Amino acid sequence: MTVAPQELIYWVGMAAVAVTAATAVLETEDKGMDLVGAVIVGLAAGLGGGTLRDLLLARQAFWLGDPAYLVCGLVAVAATFVVARRVRLPAGVFVIPDAVGLALFTVVGARVALALDVPWLAASLLGVVTGVFGGMLRDVLVNEVPLVMRPGTLYATASWCGALAFIGLTALGGGEAVAMAAGGLVVFGMRLAAIRYRLRLPTFHSRGPSD
Repeated sequence: MTVAPQELIYWVGMAAVAVTAATAVLETEDKGMDLVGAVIVGLAAGLGGGTLRDLLLARQAFWLGDPAYLVCGLVAVAATFVVARRVRLPAGVFVIPDAVGLALFTVVGARVALALDVPWLAASLLGVVTGVFGGMLRDVLVNEVPLVMRPGTLYATASWCGALAFIGLTALGGGEAVAMAAGGLVVFGMRLAAIRYRLRLPTFHSRGPSD
């Protein structure tokens, strides 16, 4: 049985909202937040990137057009909140689901932009916006330096490479499902490699008179 492209995008987007919202709740574990706080952080993370993408594309926010995304985020937050209160989770448990959410949102964001005939370079950057902005909101709300701004994470870099891989495979005539899977794997693999091997981009350092 084949899955229609629109149906595939819909369910990948739904999974991205759920995973990202759940990940945000995990990151609030040591912040002493109640359920309302967890809901705010989770929904900001799960819906923020796609909302900014839609605003830039001058279209209705995706979760306003289909409230199922909002319900999905709420259920993911509530379920994670309940489970996390009953099961002791290891430190850094949010890293892997965060990488999954980044991968899913990146390819969905790039795909939505391409469907609206946005040029490929702008579409790739909209994939990055969709992937990283929710995480930035999450980190700001829990008073952490956003992951995208921390050295040794390759957060936005991984997202951009994955978006470009998806767009490139699509342009070469690869199947949409294959292109999305490949783009997502690029994001996921680069994120985990950056964490495991402490990969980092060069940092800016101005040479002074004594250098």
